Amino acid sequence: MFTKIFKKFALQKKLIKNPPILSRFSSQFCLFNTYPPIPMAKAERAPILLLFDVDGTLTPARLKVEPFVWELLTEARKKVYLGIVGGSDLPKQQEQLSVGNNAVDSLVLYLGLMFKKAHVNVYSINKNEMIRDVRIRISWFIFFLNYLKRFINFCLHYIADLDIPIKRGTFVEFRSGMINVSPIGRNCSQEEREEFYKYDQKHKIREKMIQEFANQLPDLAKKLKCSIGGQISFDVFPHGWDKTYCLQFVEKENFKEVHFFGDKTEYGGNDYEISNDKRTISHTVKNPKDTAKIVSEILSKIN
Repeated sequence: MFTKIFKKFALQKKLIKNPPILSRFSSQFCLFNTYPPIPMAKAERAPILLLFDVDGTLTPARLKVEPFVWELLTEARKKVYLGIVGGSDLPKQQEQLSVGNNAVDSLVLYLGLMFKKAHVNVYSINKNEMIRDVRIRISWFIFFLNYLKRFINFCLHYIADLDIPIKRGTFVEFRSGMINVSPIGRNCSQEEREEFYKYDQKHKIREKMIQEFANQLPDLAKKLKCSIGGQISFDVFPHGWDKTYCLQFVEKENFKEVHFFGDKTEYGGNDYEISNDKRTISHTVKNPKDTAKIVSEILSKIN
């Protein structure tokens, strides 16, 4: 009965176009659907994929890409394949990674693959289509019923008692495959964002909140992973749903090398797992200039 209800729900809401095969996976009901193939590496470019984090790697946090980075990507795409993997939704990534007035055209022209929203959706630029992993939607819904209410209650109580210089709005943001928690609130201005980041580096606000979560709710801490990223927030998702999730979409292709660039590769950062995955060649960067330098070095070695 449970299976039939979710199958009917998924079809009515147009989460999938064709009836899926319902299966049991990791003790949760998940919907499986056939993925369109990812474009394979072709002969005209080297079989190398460069995967980039966005904030702090290709752009300053939540700001637009700078011209010198865009120019480098323009040259890079002539020799290798490019992709991005980040937690923001598609409109935010379009806003940051664009030039001129047409963000969609910019992405279509310069990027090959996009992995977004906790890495459970894939945007295939070459085919101009979104490949949605419906398994995550149903699994996340069931997980929410069982655990997330307790976690959200903890966050709201903790932030309410938190004494920091500034608080704004949107402290907890629910996304398709994760929850984003911001002690200051995502509605803060760019200036307030930067001030909080400096304050957090000194007082470890996010780190202490994650530790308190583990102390107060140890059973949930075994199921939910907290990963610090960007300047003002941390991501929360079930163990195994980190950035390495995207690698399944490219590991069977003909790429001889998959390079990953990220600024939060230390333990606890949201780039840690993928940067330590044996399927990637990891590059830890401090800012877009650092990224550009390493990319240039890679391109110089390609004939």
